[in-house]
Amino acid sequence: MRAKMRLLGFNAEAVKPLNEEAAADLGAELLGEATIFLLACGCIVLEYWRQRAQQRRREQQQRDAWGEMRDEVERLGLALEALQAQVQAAPQQSALDELRAEIQDLRAHIRRQDKPKEPRA
Repeated sequence: MRAKMRLLGFNAEAVKPLNEEAAADLGAELLGEATIFLLACGCIVLEYWRQRAQQRRREQQQRDAWGEMRDEVERLGLALEALQAQVQAAPQQSALDELRAEIQDLRAHIRRQDKPKEPRA
């Protein structure tokens, strides 16, 4: 009874003694309520830990997904740069091929003109 009175905030010195049966009932009730309170607190703490762990897993999965997307974007950026370099090099290569063909035509034309003309009979 003194413990109950202290928990309720009353002066516990002015409590008259209880008989044995009433004291056992109050002690059992106090013990039962304390057990239920502790179990409820334990469940709340366990649920909090479970939620935090689940949230950490979700955040880690999001970070992993962002990392994979960032890597994919970087890989695609490098592929794009390589393709742009190929596209820019392709017209230059074809222009070089055209110039080489023109040079060969000019050489052939010059050779034809440089051949000595055979005298007519």
